[in-house]
Amino acid sequence: MKKIIYIMLMMPLIMLSQEKIEGVVTEKVDGSKLFPLAGANVFWLDTSIGAVTDIDGKFSIAYEPSYTKLVISYVGFKTDTLTITKPRFIKHLLEATSDLDQITLTARKRATSRSYMSAQNIMTISSDELLKAACCNLSESFETNPSIDVNFSDAVTGTRQIKMLGLTSKYILITTENIPSIRGASQAYGLSFIPGTWVESIQITKGAGSVVNGFESIAGQINAELQKPSKDDKFFLNLYGASSQRLELNTHFNTKVSEKWSTGLYVHGNTHQEKHDVNDDGFLDMPLYNQINVMNRWQYTNPEKGFVSFINVRYLNDAKQSGQLDFNPDTDRLTTNAWGSEIDTERFEVSAKLGYVNPEVPWQSLGVQFAFSSHNQESYFGLNQYDINHNSVYSNVIYNTIISDSRHKVKTGLGFTYDHYDEYAIGLDFERSERSAGAFFEYAYDDLDKLTVTAGLRFDTHNLLGEFVTPRLHARYTPWEKSAFRASIGRGKRSANIFAENQNMFATSRTINILNTNGNIYGLDPEIAWNYGVSYLQGFNLFGRKADITFDYYKTDFTNQVVIDWENPQEVNFYNLEGDSFANSFQVELNYNVFENFDFRTAYKYYDVQTSYTSGKLSKPLIPKHRFFANASYETPVEEGEFARWKFDLTYNWLSEQRFSSTISNPATYRLPEQSPTVGTLNAQVTKVFSPKFEVYLGGENITNVRQNNPILGADEPFGSNFDTTFVYGPIFGSMYYAGLRYRIK
Repeated sequence: MKKIIYIMLMMPLIMLSQEKIEGVVTEKVDGSKLFPLAGANVFWLDTSIGAVTDIDGKFSIAYEPSYTKLVISYVGFKTDTLTITKPRFIKHLLEATSDLDQITLTARKRATSRSYMSAQNIMTISSDELLKAACCNLSESFETNPSIDVNFSDAVTGTRQIKMLGLTSKYILITTENIPSIRGASQAYGLSFIPGTWVESIQITKGAGSVVNGFESIAGQINAELQKPSKDDKFFLNLYGASSQRLELNTHFNTKVSEKWSTGLYVHGNTHQEKHDVNDDGFLDMPLYNQINVMNRWQYTNPEKGFVSFINVRYLNDAKQSGQLDFNPDTDRLTTNAWGSEIDTERFEVSAKLGYVNPEVPWQSLGVQFAFSSHNQESYFGLNQYDINHNSVYSNVIYNTIISDSRHKVKTGLGFTYDHYDEYAIGLDFERSERSAGAFFEYAYDDLDKLTVTAGLRFDTHNLLGEFVTPRLHARYTPWEKSAFRASIGRGKRSANIFAENQNMFATSRTINILNTNGNIYGLDPEIAWNYGVSYLQGFNLFGRKADITFDYYKTDFTNQVVIDWENPQEVNFYNLEGDSFANSFQVELNYNVFENFDFRTAYKYYDVQTSYTSGKLSKPLIPKHRFFANASYETPVEEGEFARWKFDLTYNWLSEQRFSSTISNPATYRLPEQSPTVGTLNAQVTKVFSPKFEVYLGGENITNVRQNNPILGADEPFGSNFDTTFVYGPIFGSMYYAGLRYRIK
């Protein structure tokens, strides 16, 4: 007993007698000033002993004579290894580098970049890349990106839908600053509700996303980061006009209210009131519309106490009219006088984010997210009326810390969502409330060199989907220089909002049938899928210029899916999957800086997307098996201190044949072939930058004037049994030219 007491009394002395090495890590600012670097990783090579610098850049780490190599690293800085022969105080300067964690796919301004270091397969699109096209809203922001497919959902509403990995946007978690935003009632038209100039950058994540953001992601995630009032221009103006007589206005007003508060007012308006019928089928080629979109954004920053916060309040009013040329909504609404459609949407949003980083312990942080939205849409398509009101509440609390040292990071937290839907469709009222509460845990290991692994697990309880677990795993390994091999696996689960997500079916004469009755949502079961993926990125030099190549392969297997069956041309049938349903996606992408200021990007993509229908296993309609993409951009060089320059951008897309759903039972006049023709489109834009404040741009979309001649089946009898506007495989309007100007005050 005395020995035990003696050992206990001596233990503190033994611990205090252990040798330590202390030091400070700094960075160079403005070329000469040294400032402490908080959050740098300090560890002994080939051991689990490590530390992280505090807010003053200081660290303290245990020392033994067998420890000889001390590694100091920080993302965005060169990693240094120091040789230590005896305990001493260390003062070390880390040098910044632009080559550590990102490669530049478009030179000079990093318009598009991939990370070498992250476990997830993420591509970041900057605002510079968005300016290469008209980019009037988020749905038009992917014209120069080969990973996202963009096409019209039908021939009357002008709505663009996006696909990733061969799956439509409902299987993609679309977030605004990591808060889910395009979902539920906004699924069909929500991408057109986010103006392009409001977006600071876009992150595209292929494969299952993080468990932190929810359980719904299946194909991947698209996150839009908005402009920050503290960093955005004090005043920004963008005027846009197109040959179709489409007009748009974007203005940003930002001001610093106090030392810690900044605010911005963002105003967007667009209008199109000219009737066009290029193909002479009696229908408008693009809808008439008006949109007013206003956001007030507040930012609070207090670096001394570790707080940063954003508060957004947004209001939108969007009105669309489409249909026959002589349709008059005042006299023809919901009648057979003329076929027409109106979609009136009013949306209100408020969201808030609060982040706290412990100034004393910088690896500990807490994030709180909250969002409320009210979405009200009143619409009709010919004789089909569809109304929806969707109120949504979202909240998420995230805690970040480390285990032992910064190579072992942990995220954990709680989330809650509430959605209330009130719909009128197919002559019936549908009303439901969905409530879910979940807890998540994510562990990330980073050896600060070759291996990164992120493993996540979340548990949710849902009043309609039940209790379930969502696992996600991502890994990155660097076998040699300038390379990254990635693998991922994850499970997703979601409720299908069959009417809101498939509003193009209302613009047909098809009968809409729900064939299952035992499920909790429209009588249907939830959708469940596993996503598996591998990716390889390799950077290299070609003729002395930087280049990189990426190979992606992803497979999505549905264990249950709400099947949308278009194979009977007089019906749209919804039912639970019985059999197989999968989407295989392969992509190879090459990026090459051909010469100074000239970048070339090309990609080939292959899809194999099949589903088991009641009539057998078939490939999904209107998905091309092959796609070829090419983009070239060039900027004229400028001397130091000068600003005037030209920018040129050219994008080519080619799509192979696409399968039409069956029309064999239609009369011969209204039958379509089994597949569509191939489609190739060419877009171009020229920008003249006069100064940091002013630039003008001129561009053309589909300048080769490729056009689908008869996009509407049965246009001559819009109230007949063969009317269908959903057989869209290519451009409807033909070529379109636009011009605009941008003016900013820093």
